[in-house]
Amino acid sequence: MKIVGCDFHPSWQQVAIFDLETGELTERKLLHVDGEAERFYRELEAPALVGIEACGNSQWFIELVESLGHVVWIGDAARIRASYVRRQKTDRRDAGHILKLLMENRFPRLWTPSAEQRDLRQLLIHRHKLVEIRTRVKNGLQHLALNRGLQKKSRLWSVRGRAELEKLPLEGWTARRREDLLQLLGELNRHLEELDEAVKRAAQDHPQARLLMTQPGVGPITSLAFVLTIGDVRRFRHSKQVSSYLGLIPREHSSGGKQRLGAISKQGNSFMRSTLVESAQRVTHLDPGFAKEYRARCHHKPKGVAKVAAARKLAVRLYWMLRQNAGYPEIAHIESSPRVPLIGASQIETLNGRSRIQQ
Repeated sequence: MKIVGCDFHPSWQQVAIFDLETGELTERKLLHVDGEAERFYRELEAPALVGIEACGNSQWFIELVESLGHVVWIGDAARIRASYVRRQKTDRRDAGHILKLLMENRFPRLWTPSAEQRDLRQLLIHRHKLVEIRTRVKNGLQHLALNRGLQKKSRLWSVRGRAELEKLPLEGWTARRREDLLQLLGELNRHLEELDEAVKRAAQDHPQARLLMTQPGVGPITSLAFVLTIGDVRRFRHSKQVSSYLGLIPREHSSGGKQRLGAISKQGNSFMRSTLVESAQRVTHLDPGFAKEYRARCHHKPKGVAKVAAARKLAVRLYWMLRQNAGYPEIAHIESSPRVPLIGASQIETLNGRSRIQQ
């Protein structure tokens, strides 16, 4: 069996190969354009273990190597770099370092989603990007209206507001801009309606997403995005790891007995984090417990801090709903009950056994 440490780049890669049978160590630079990399992995005796840092635009390579019968491990790039103490950084050193971590069983392997999960992620990302484009189009139309003294704010998108926008006396390229933006807005709305329906169907077909939608204020987008981002909930031992994974915990630089906290780390999925913040604002209007805590925090903290705190609490709530496989009424009752911690199924069995012994 061979172990390969791969330093991947879009147009080429540097590999370090170690043969467990002969103890031979070789290094190669493989180009992607002329098919040299593909020929190398086709000729490589399967199964081989290939380690690669998590990076963009590498999905085609991972699927190619897996289709040839090899095993691919994707590692945390930040932890890989942190474990390398030397200041000299070259592609050969990086490939050799990845190989060393693989051989010493210290490779920081990441959880990877399945092909179906990756495809559903693309659905959510595509919708999110189109919403951003629609927002820019609306901002452009608002700018045209304000320059002609038409101040409607959100009412500009009503039937009456749209009619007033179309009747504005504009000339030349300004009129052409209004016409193009209105046409583009109609096309975006049509595409987004189709994507919204696709997200609703995907959420209804996913049992975990349906479970999360029992929480008031959580819709198909948030529930499906949370399930696809978290993946196997058992890989998180407690809710603090989920908050850290999503980048909702504060930065910390404590030393000498002094604790220094900063803004949230934002080390995580930015789309999931922004979705949680948006959903938390709806939840605070529909969930009495969330609303009470949110209003209390707004009295002595900035509103932005209160929103992020509500998003973190919502992430913890959704995590425990998946962990306990319990809907909103049950999990909310457990949280509100004094001296009743959220425990796992194995702990419940242990407690039941103890109670039977005591009886």
